[in-house]
Amino acid sequence: MQEKISKLKKIKILFVEDELELIEIISDTLGKLQSNFVTANNGAEALEIFNNDKDIDLIVTDINMPIMNGLEFIEKIRENDKEFPIVVMSAHTETEYIKSAESLGISKYLLKPFDFIKFIDLVAELNLK
Repeated sequence: MQEKISKLKKIKILFVEDELELIEIISDTLGKLQSNFVTANNGAEALEIFNNDKDIDLIVTDINMPIMNGLEFIEKIRENDKEFPIVVMSAHTETEYIKSAESLGISKYLLKPFDFIKFIDLVAELNLK
């Protein structure tokens, strides 16, 4: 597990989530692990951060969010970068959402409730940096 956490520390993650409590939990835990991350509350905010921060290595985004949802956000990213690693984190188990996300070339789909062990395993599998 230490090796996986070590990999996590080497990358910068953009978390996009509109649930304030979940962002606080994620931020607190990633902070304790000394991870490099930024957060956004919706796709529009995330797109602005992504376009201005070239150090981001991974995006983790929810689907249902105000202003710009996760699928719209991913579509915007894919206009310029077809390969950028994106993980969708959602409570939606409906195949429609999963298929839509997969058609946009996401790397992985992570179901809520958010599980840090699964997340760390997933990041280690992605072969980033």
